[in-house]
Amino acid sequence: MKVKLDIECTPAEARAFFGLPDVAPLQERVMKEVEQRVMQGIGAMDPSEMLKTWMPATMQGFDQMQRLWSQMAAGAVDPNRK
Repeated sequence: MKVKLDIECTPAEARAFFGLPDVAPLQERVMKEVEQRVMQGIGAMDPSEMLKTWMPATMQGFDQMQRLWSQMAAGAVDPNRK
């Protein structure tokens, strides 16, 4: 035997039916706090500091890639290499 129920309701009605709390006010307060902190952090940085903060891994990867290519080029022209 199969039973199928189709219930049309809003998410708020479903939460109320299952007894779940409405977290929208909490989420709104948290997002306002996050936005405020991000804006304070960005406002305190100049563009060069922002790049240093956001891109250190990228620059390290670029430096490593440059060293790798230099080593490969040096190995290719090494006269003692057999």
